[in-house]
Amino acid sequence: MTGVDQEKTGLGNYFIANYPPFSFWKADYVPDALAALNRPPVPGTPLGLYLHIPFCRKRCKFCYFRVYTDKNAKDVEVYLNAILKEVELLSQTACIDGRKLDYVYFGGGTPSYLSATQLRGLMERLKAIMPWDGAREIAFECEPGTLQQHKLQTLKELGVTRLSLGVENFKPEILQYNGRAHLEEEIHRAFGWARELGFDQINIDLIAGMVGEDWDNWRSCVQKTIALDPDSVTVYQMELPYNTVFSKELKELKVIGNDEPAHSIADWPTKRAWVRYAFDEFQKAGYDISSAYTVVKNKAKTQFVYRDALWRGADMFGTGVASFGHVNGVHVQNVDTWEAYVEKLNKGEIPLGRALPVTDHQRLVREMILQLKTGHLDRDYFQKKFGADILTEFADGYAKLESEGWLIVTPNGVELTPDGFLQIDRHLPAFFEPQHLSARYT
Repeated sequence: MTGVDQEKTGLGNYFIANYPPFSFWKADYVPDALAALNRPPVPGTPLGLYLHIPFCRKRCKFCYFRVYTDKNAKDVEVYLNAILKEVELLSQTACIDGRKLDYVYFGGGTPSYLSATQLRGLMERLKAIMPWDGAREIAFECEPGTLQQHKLQTLKELGVTRLSLGVENFKPEILQYNGRAHLEEEIHRAFGWARELGFDQINIDLIAGMVGEDWDNWRSCVQKTIALDPDSVTVYQMELPYNTVFSKELKELKVIGNDEPAHSIADWPTKRAWVRYAFDEFQKAGYDISSAYTVVKNKAKTQFVYRDALWRGADMFGTGVASFGHVNGVHVQNVDTWEAYVEKLNKGEIPLGRALPVTDHQRLVREMILQLKTGHLDRDYFQKKFGADILTEFADGYAKLESEGWLIVTPNGVELTPDGFLQIDRHLPAFFEPQHLSARYT
């Protein structure tokens, strides 16, 4: 593949969320996952809970998650009962061993699709099974158009600390064409209610490079976000994973490198320029860069516990259809269809679909590449935890990336350069084990 081809926005995953790649996770390893659930944890390992709420008003054309837009109230009840049953089964496994939840994350799909009554019933029953009173973070994803003031009040009463608003863009035409269901006025209304209710942290998500985006509108989106003054902002670069509506329409999408009309998608250099502009503007407004995708208003009080715990090797129960998790050195994923998920839980079975035992070296690589996204690696951290000197063991990879200008090696670790922040995911395979280098990521 030529350098020009690599800079086009084509099919496939750019964002690296885990290691080893998902394509190596197999159903044959499910017995290893069950064994991991039934042994005590490594002392000192935090435990988190992820809940996948797979309902949406519309399916975003760039979404590759397991979501449903055709379920009725009875279906929702069936699913919520199933996920509660899954949490109950997991709460009885030996890997709990008295641990309290460090964080809870409601993702989707659209968790805020649920009514206030449904949310209260779900959360109160969850707390009875697996209390989260001592958790450092309760994070909740929202689609602005699904929010009402009383629903936000319910979330605040039930202990949600970080509210993440999936804004993505402000322009109605772009939102509509990309499959988003909300409108700009709903963004401002929902944000205002959330601010009035005093949530500890309000995060806004943006996507650089949605189909139809151009420079003028992107500048407007950044300035409108700054005007809202959220506690943190997450900025993703648009990609085209397999199994999305856009991946099937790729031939119809014009790949561009500058301003073009609607139904075009920016190439990677353009998207990186947009993210650079956003980060520069946020920094001028008093934000600090927290990772390759996030800026925060106040580093002292603004946290991403879910992210940081996972990137430092925490265990996590990933509950819900097709959900991912990690327990006692084994990556796990649930079965990926509604029918199989509900059926297994009706039988009283933990609904695992595939898994992968991870070696000590792979755990080291995983933590190292994920933490590199924060812009900084602490040499001593890896020496103490893994007994490994990352600057020696991965010297060739770091030397290559340093020579290309993506990072700087220091006596104490590694620091990303500004250019490195914009495209670190692209360079993480430099540290993959040989058998994973040419494999499909998912």
